[in-house]
Order: sequence, then C-alpha cells, then structure tokens
Amino acid sequence: MDAAPTDIPAKSSLVGLTREGLAAALRALDIPEREIRMRVNQLWNWIYFHGVRDFDAMLNVSKVLRAKLAAAYTLARPEVVSEQVSTDGTRKWLIRMPPVDAKDRGAEIECVYIPESDRGTLCVSSQVGCTLTCTFCHTGTQRLVRNLTTQEIVAQLVVAREKLGDFPGLTPPTDGITPSGEGVRAVSNIVFMGMGEPLYNFDHVCDALGVMSDGDGLSLSKRRITVSTSGVVPQIGPLGERSGAMLAISLHAVRDDLRDKLVPLNKKYNIAELLQACRDYPGASNARRITFEYVMLKGVNDSDADARELVRLLKGMPAKINLIPFNPWPGAPYECSDWGRIEKFSDIVFNAGYASPVRTPRGRDILAACGQLKSETEKLRARARLAAE
Repeated sequence: MDAAPTDIPAKSSLVGLTREGLAAALRALDIPEREIRMRVNQLWNWIYFHGVRDFDAMLNVSKVLRAKLAAAYTLARPEVVSEQVSTDGTRKWLIRMPPVDAKDRGAEIECVYIPESDRGTLCVSSQVGCTLTCTFCHTGTQRLVRNLTTQEIVAQLVVAREKLGDFPGLTPPTDGITPSGEGVRAVSNIVFMGMGEPLYNFDHVCDALGVMSDGDGLSLSKRRITVSTSGVVPQIGPLGERSGAMLAISLHAVRDDLRDKLVPLNKKYNIAELLQACRDYPGASNARRITFEYVMLKGVNDSDADARELVRLLKGMPAKINLIPFNPWPGAPYECSDWGRIEKFSDIVFNAGYASPVRTPRGRDILAACGQLKSETEKLRARARLAAE
C-alpha cells in the first residue's frame, strides 16, 4: 500500500506569496485596512529583499504584529530533499513542497542552477511532471501530477538564493564557479525550462513572474526572465501582454510530420500557427529576440536541408536559434548529432544572419541537463510499493 499523505502543516508560510496574498494574510489577522499597504511593503522587503527566516528579524514591524504573524504563519521554505553538484558547478535540487490538501503527498520537483562567468541562471519548474510527452525529453516520461502554485514557483528562487548565499548577510559558495563579489548576484537569470509546460499553468506562472521581477524585492529584470513553451499558441500573446517576459520556443523540427512525433502538441498547433504567434508576440524586436530551441538529434533533424528550411521559416523574425546537443538518458530513443554535423548546421544558420550558439551541455553527470529532469518521486514510490507487496 502507498504511504498515507503527509500531514498538512498547521501554519502556512508567507514565502512565495504575491502582494495580494500577503494582504489577505494580514486581513485574516484583523489588521486595519488603512495599514494593509504599509504592512505588505514591510513584509515584502523583509521576505524578498532580505530573505529573513524569523519574524523577529523584521525590525520596523511592531512586536505586537510580529507576535501575531508568528502565531499564525511561518517563513518556512520548501524542504530540500537532496542537492547534487556537477563537476562543472551545476547544482540540482530535489525540492519537496508542503502538502496543499489532505490528498496531496507534497509535490516533489527539481530545479537547476547553472553558473557562468557573467551570470547565474536558475531553471525553474512550473508543474509536477509534464503532460506533453515530447519523445526526446526525459521529463516528459513522467506523468503530470498537478500544476505548481505561484507560491511554489517563487519558493524555488528563494531556496536557490538562500543556498547560494545570495541574500544580504549570507556567505556565497567559495567554489570559484558561482558568481560572487561586490554587486554581483549569484542568480541573475531565470528560465522556465524545468519540469512542465509553463503556459498550461498560465496564471500561476504570470503571477510568479510578477513577484520575481518586483523591484522592491527579488528584483530580477524581465529581460532576464525567459518562459519556454512547446507551442501553446493561444497563450503566447497573452504571456507577452501580461508578463513582459522573454519568449523561447521548443521548436526542434521544421516539418509538421516530424514535429508531430517529437513534440506531439504540434498536432494541435502546427508550425505555421506557432510561428505566426511568435511574429505577433508583444515587444519582440532585435533587442528582445525570440529564442528558438532546437535539439540536435542524429539523423533525425540535423541535415543541411533542415538548417536551410529553419532559416526560411524564421525569415524576417527577430530571432536567435539555440542549438542543443541531445542529452542522453536511460532508454532514450535518440542519439546526439556528431559535433561536426552540429557545427555545419550552426554555420548555415549563422551565415544567414542568425545567432546560432551551441549550448554547452551542463550537469550531464547528475542528469541536470536540458531534457533530463525527472523527479525521483516515482521511482521511490515504486520501490515502496514493491516492498509492501
């Protein structure tokens, strides 16, 4: 038998809430309406700028209110079940969220931190599992459990900043890889490229973007937040209008018959519909180019003809093409294109006037690279079931 669901915490955490969520939490404590805006601003600064863990650290909040807050709420973060560090400095965290109801076991998701010399990128998840079943993606082999809440999405960034010493007063890692120093932030960029399809969790993702980019708290530039979609066409325009985030498209094929196999969502929204939505994306310009992700699969989508057709499809669009060497995983039905083939493909695209960087695989040794994320939850539960039989 499966284990019983985890008990729901008696007190909920304020970490990850929107301004509206914090206001509702204060109203529940009968805080006068005339004070709500001021108190929200105070909490916002302490939670998201300072990263405090204790209400008593909120020095400009009265002792009476701090006591009320502590009696009703916490500043707890989700539990970090495990941390893996790659030889290249990439970090992968398996994070367990508190249960949201009596049936929930506590969502387990993975997020990945990728340090580079000039930036630190956090790859966050938007769903527990995924529903799209893209055939080259390990994450897609895990069934969809549920959407993450706004609070759970934001909490991934809070956890990462704390782990990386990225809040005031904390000590960053001394590994020589994680960006650090005066005025340097360990987490400077966010990509919604972890578990799940962000645009199938539209409202929570947009609300989380609002928290992450708020200048009085976590304060990440919207130009440094990228939302990647496999092509949920009806939500692409609204994403730009509501969030102002940068857009990335998981394209991976230039013909509908092949994309139908690689990205089954293509059967619902074909390449022509997808590219038209991209051409209409609010704010797209040469300064805010759309990224097209293209995983390089040996003998499948990596020919010279494929490269030339990709250039034709994107003609006139402010775009860059991100070529991704396929990252293998146990049982994968594909192989990575040979390096010479990737370089030839890149040359064709580059010579046509498009930036075509080849993404250096990061974190392969801990299954943290693009397309490799898959929570250990299912495997652990399967073992528990076998043990109980």
